[in-house]
Amino acid sequence: MQALITVILPVFLLIGSGWVATRAGLTPPALSEALTKFSQTIAFPCLLYRAVVALDIAHEFNAPLLVSYYAAAGACFYIGMFGARFIFRRDWEDCVVVGFCCLFSNTLMLAIPITERAYGHDALASNFAIVAIHAPFCYVLGIVTMEVVRSRGQGLNAAALGNRIFKQVVTNPLVVALAIGFVVNLGGLTTPAPVYAAVNMLANAAVPVGLFAIGGVLTQYRLEGDGRLIAMVCGITLMLHPTLMWSFGRFADLPQGAFRSAVITAAVAPGVNTYVFANIYGRAKRVAASSVLLTTIGSILTVWLWLSLLP
Repeated sequence: MQALITVILPVFLLIGSGWVATRAGLTPPALSEALTKFSQTIAFPCLLYRAVVALDIAHEFNAPLLVSYYAAAGACFYIGMFGARFIFRRDWEDCVVVGFCCLFSNTLMLAIPITERAYGHDALASNFAIVAIHAPFCYVLGIVTMEVVRSRGQGLNAAALGNRIFKQVVTNPLVVALAIGFVVNLGGLTTPAPVYAAVNMLANAAVPVGLFAIGGVLTQYRLEGDGRLIAMVCGITLMLHPTLMWSFGRFADLPQGAFRSAVITAAVAPGVNTYVFANIYGRAKRVAASSVLLTTIGSILTVWLWLSLLP
């Protein structure tokens, strides 16, 4: 109960305040979208840059952590995709979107603040290691799979597929910030003091602004679509993903700090990027939106459960 009160509730109170403010008309929906864009394209990239330039890359980027996390995430992608196909008889393109919903955790706006509140700022190094390849891994897997199922029977245009993946990845501000951070870190460079001070101020705004914005954005979602399919997505994202991560992490004998960060990251709800992916292809948008809404609410209790089980 203590973890629920001191760790989880402050995070979701910020989300709730954004939802209430938007529903009450104190802030217009357009402002929530603008704040989301600010946090995702400016504030969180600054947060990631600040983290990466100070990261002990050789220590934190260890194969067992990343293999354990992304093996669990990839398994959930395929379980969700094939479940949607063979249990619910959805079109293959819808199934890829469902799989993406089961794959993409809200690593920034939920996993980072919850981990920080539970274990302190120094516990975030493994979170940042996971985040560093999260967007490239998830988008490459999602886009490649979608393009393969779209081209079935017509032949796959490898050049067009490669170009699409390249654009999606290199135009992502998070990826750009991480790349610059790695160059500075590995090159032994120093960020000029005035620039670093500005980056630091923007980074400090990332979590509170991002959480408030999520609440406002969630007011636009409605519980629509196939209820049983949405329930499957909720079960995979909130229970199966962290269970697999727990199993793989124990098998890999991860250090306690890395194990905690990875399980919490696996346990949080999907990010709004799942709806963005659905919107790009115009498939399963209602399922994606409803899944984001329900898993965000449901994770209040499920994250509490995982926190209580973690060593």
